[in-house]
Amino acid sequence: MLKIIILLLWGFNVAYAQIKPDSVWMNQKYSMFIHWGLYSQLGGVWNGKPVLSGYSEQIQSHGGIFSDWYAAVARDFNPVGWNADSVVALAKKAGMKSVVFTSKHHDGFCMYHSRYTEYNIVDATPYKRDVMKELAEACRRQGMRFGVYFSLIDWHFPQAYPISSHNADPLTPEHYEYNLKQVEEIMTGYGPISEIWFDMGSLTPEQSRGLYALVSRLQPQCMISGRLGNDCSDFSVMADNEYPDYKMGVPWQTAASFFDETWGYRSWQERGEVADKRNEKIKSLIKVVSRGGNYLLNIGPRGDGSVVPFEKDVLLGIGKWLEKYGEAIYAAEANPFDYFPVWGDVTVKGNRLYLFVEKEKRPEQIRLEGLRGKVKRATYIGGEALKVAEEKGTWILYPAEGMDADSPVDVIGVELEKDFKILPLHARATGKLLTWENAVPVNAYSSMDYYTGFRSVIAYNWMIKTSARQWKPTLFYTEEERGKKIVLTADDVEKEIVLEGGEKIKWQTTGVTWGNIFWKRTGGLLGSIPEVTAVDGVPAGEGWQMCSDLQPGQKWEFPVGERRSVLFWQEMVAVRDGDVAVEIGSGNGVMVLLNGRVVTTHSAGRGKAYNTEKILLPLKKGKNTLLIKVYNRFEKNLCFSFHPGIALPVYSLETDAYPLKNGSWHTCRVRLANPETRNSAMRLNNLKIHY
Repeated sequence: MLKIIILLLWGFNVAYAQIKPDSVWMNQKYSMFIHWGLYSQLGGVWNGKPVLSGYSEQIQSHGGIFSDWYAAVARDFNPVGWNADSVVALAKKAGMKSVVFTSKHHDGFCMYHSRYTEYNIVDATPYKRDVMKELAEACRRQGMRFGVYFSLIDWHFPQAYPISSHNADPLTPEHYEYNLKQVEEIMTGYGPISEIWFDMGSLTPEQSRGLYALVSRLQPQCMISGRLGNDCSDFSVMADNEYPDYKMGVPWQTAASFFDETWGYRSWQERGEVADKRNEKIKSLIKVVSRGGNYLLNIGPRGDGSVVPFEKDVLLGIGKWLEKYGEAIYAAEANPFDYFPVWGDVTVKGNRLYLFVEKEKRPEQIRLEGLRGKVKRATYIGGEALKVAEEKGTWILYPAEGMDADSPVDVIGVELEKDFKILPLHARATGKLLTWENAVPVNAYSSMDYYTGFRSVIAYNWMIKTSARQWKPTLFYTEEERGKKIVLTADDVEKEIVLEGGEKIKWQTTGVTWGNIFWKRTGGLLGSIPEVTAVDGVPAGEGWQMCSDLQPGQKWEFPVGERRSVLFWQEMVAVRDGDVAVEIGSGNGVMVLLNGRVVTTHSAGRGKAYNTEKILLPLKKGKNTLLIKVYNRFEKNLCFSFHPGIALPVYSLETDAYPLKNGSWHTCRVRLANPETRNSAMRLNNLKIHY
């Protein structure tokens, strides 16, 4: 049985939902997305010319097509090449475990028989058939799970916001009620729905919660996507074709298109070689699964309903690969090590590791650093055994060349003794103080709306080394954390602690020489991490200006418009190692980086145009850099303030003792006891734990 002493069950946060997700959804790993609609009839072409900008399923917007002209396309939409059973059979042959179908995209055209609009495939086209019902029934016949995509914006509904450049429009009350009615008819008329993939729009918290409650009431096991907004979701969704380089502690999914340029059918798309695309998507699947996610790969059928032969061939190629290597993918858990090897990726299932070695990166030795236990054997899946050796507690595999020339990676199965352990290399706390700096964070993906998605931290993990049989930690917190209830875990013992009371103490600080503050407008959204280089205390690159008249604590306002960011950069010179407290004022979102590392990232709700927080910055002796990214989600003006060197009282709070297991290394974890949502940033970066 796997024992990962890195203290994290990456999915611990799943326990917050009583019903969802079920093990089938978590273990399916690979599914089919289908973008098919009225736009497919156009194939990315309008008036005989390719529409070069934007996704082809959004051709109505990017092509500047009048609504009545676009609606008239329905008269010729007669997809006689559509065959639901053959599509599901293709998904099965491709190794996919569910199908997610676009019930309605941004154009508002329904690919099912909606009672609330005649703008649907039954009433508005010569085809007169409910293709979504046919697909749902075909999935049930063939033992495939069925899910739906539903656009929260609608360019056809007369009382919705009109087409904009960003698709993140709010919902009018009338439009929200219309969405509720359509979601209800989908949830009650098409059998079991495994997931509903909401997309776009900027909903109010009340609207997001209302749709979430409706779906959960009608289909309690239906998984709800993060793009519903306001962190009302059962699984996080990354940005389009985004492959995170980190693991997450919540259910998540990457949705991918065959080509980054489009999801819907594009007749003039350059498709390349089948083998190259197959290998690309196999590597993408491996990357997602090795980080604990599910992979949703899209196809874009043609206007006549037929699957593009290129896409079919690629899917069949992936399916053939999975017939041989699926044991390393399905129901596998994320890489159990706290590092990603340079040669590829890792998954784990029971007492078996699976190594995916990219051929162009194949090393002479594969060193499994941190593995404690015995390697019984290592073999190429369906092939020969590898030479294995142990050297000073590290297991080493010696890969051979020439394994499976048809696969983009070599897949190695490593069978271990049942009582193996994996020790972290980077979460081992040094000294006697646990902080955000020496923690391994448990990540989630917060999504307030499509454009306000970011990597949030929902827990900190550490390893501590002690020969004592019990642990009596002391917590240090500031007024920023006062009143928060946390769960502090040592080995397997959890205790809830309220951060209040305790003794006010004098905290170790450092003297600081503060450099000039520079600022720069940027189009980057909150989730993108900026990189800034500097020379002699001045940031390099165009657009930087010095804040010559900014006073400590003074509120600045910038007329930047919605969904814009401003960067602030400052160099500081510390007399010695130690903390310094600052107060930062920001807009709807903020990211704070110290010496290139993210201290905190979080977002505020609607109407919160100016927010302040106090942060303890752990400076190193000598030069330090502070980078603050302030994000404006909804307001027309963006706010910022900075007050350095403020007084921030620190309180010392002793806890009850924790019993410890046998052994020298022990796990420690802290998280919020009652987070607002499973993806909400916990904002405990000021908390420190002494042991």
